Amino acid sequence: MTVENSDDIRLIVKIAQLYYEQDMTQVQIARELGIYRTTISRLLKRGREQGIVTIAINYDYNENLWLEQQLKQKFGLREAVVATCDSLLEEEQLNLIGQHGAQLVDRLLEPGDIVGFSWGRAVRALVKNLPQASQSRQVICVPIIGGPSGKLESRYHVNTLTYGAAAKLKAESHLADFPALLDNKLIRNGIMQSQHFKTIASYWDSLDIALVGIGSPAIRDGANWHAFYGSEESDDLNARHVAGDICSRFYNIDGAMVETAMSEKTLSIEMAKLKQTRYSVGIAIGEEKYSGILGALNGNYINCLVTNRDTAESLLK
Repeated sequence: MTVENSDDIRLIVKIAQLYYEQDMTQVQIARELGIYRTTISRLLKRGREQGIVTIAINYDYNENLWLEQQLKQKFGLREAVVATCDSLLEEEQLNLIGQHGAQLVDRLLEPGDIVGFSWGRAVRALVKNLPQASQSRQVICVPIIGGPSGKLESRYHVNTLTYGAAAKLKAESHLADFPALLDNKLIRNGIMQSQHFKTIASYWDSLDIALVGIGSPAIRDGANWHAFYGSEESDDLNARHVAGDICSRFYNIDGAMVETAMSEKTLSIEMAKLKQTRYSVGIAIGEEKYSGILGALNGNYINCLVTNRDTAESLLK
């Protein structure tokens, strides 16, 4: 980099004062100093490169912004959203996280997008907080996993969430009429030959945005987890050192896929396809979800994370 002489430095300082301190436009500065606007732009850039001008962001105004930047840097994320949920009840925390997630999705959506949904409480909170569109967002909403084989409350069902999101976005929706977990491999393979499954799976091949909850065996005593998997399957997951799952695809703390007794009986998007989406948004909070979130980040199964401050700080330790 060339060393500036004193006249150049004096001019750069003068331009910087007018631009940054007096809020003059580059056109106004060019007119006042009698030089080209392109020269103003070039000298402002040179001022930053030479350290004559420094720009600092004061994160004290929103410390969560700093956490978001650290998460993006550490895990190579495209987006990170951190909410402060101190002193809130669990349901209130989920609702706040859902608000932040909905705002992110609203910003990321583009016309023509195919948007995939998993199931669960966090995804429900996001869908519930999506803004009501005044006109069609021109997207297609699809489930990326089959329905529950156990007794899961209908408000957390993937079809409920997919349809609810489509209603909010004035979008087209396609629902799954097959379960996520089958009794055996033969039944699964038979369903995979059906035209309905092939139609849904074709959307998985072209998915633009995935909105997924993150599971963990640490929540095995929770009603939703038990309804979906049952105690016998949970024992198998613990024995195989499973850290978490997305769409019933299981992985360890390092992000490596783990084959389980359920693997060949599962109907859901494959993780390789999930990683090909433009945005794979994971939404989860809580100490019991820590291992599942960390495994998902280490495996690059999500490139966007929506979480709370406590969880973010734990991930950054």
